[in-house]
Amino acid sequence: MGIDPGLNTTGYGVIEVHGATIKLCEAGIIRSRAKDPLEMRLRELYTGVKEVIEALQPEMMALEQLFSHYERPRTAILMGHARGVICLAAGEAEIPVGHFEPTRVKKVLTGNGRAPKSQMQLAVKLQLRLANLPEPADVADALAIALCGHHLGINTPLDKLMK
Repeated sequence: MGIDPGLNTTGYGVIEVHGATIKLCEAGIIRSRAKDPLEMRLRELYTGVKEVIEALQPEMMALEQLFSHYERPRTAILMGHARGVICLAAGEAEIPVGHFEPTRVKKVLTGNGRAPKSQMQLAVKLQLRLANLPEPADVADALAIALCGHHLGINTPLDKLMK
């Protein structure tokens, strides 16, 4: 399972792997209402992720690592809240979580750590043998993260990434 975390829109993608064959199981988005208080939005996100986990029972979760720009610390803090409830849902289900930086995901899928969204969508489409480009971008990103988690494994503990 791959997750592209967001406080307003979180993309998720679940893939199945059988030998060399990788196929899409399910993908979608979890939305919260921007007008709701933070605690309600986090509850909506947590509940949505928990429902996906319960329904599809993934064996692992690949989660996009927090990217923050020093000029926007508030955004980083809010994203940390979102990632926290996602990790809580995985922890309750006893699913191991791998954390991947966006540039690492792009590098693994396209060979270019600065690949544009269109190139990422094409890479996901080709690897999953989809008829169309995955949309919206949150879903495409979540599927890319899931594929990265599959290709690299999830043995990338967060404490190693923080050093």
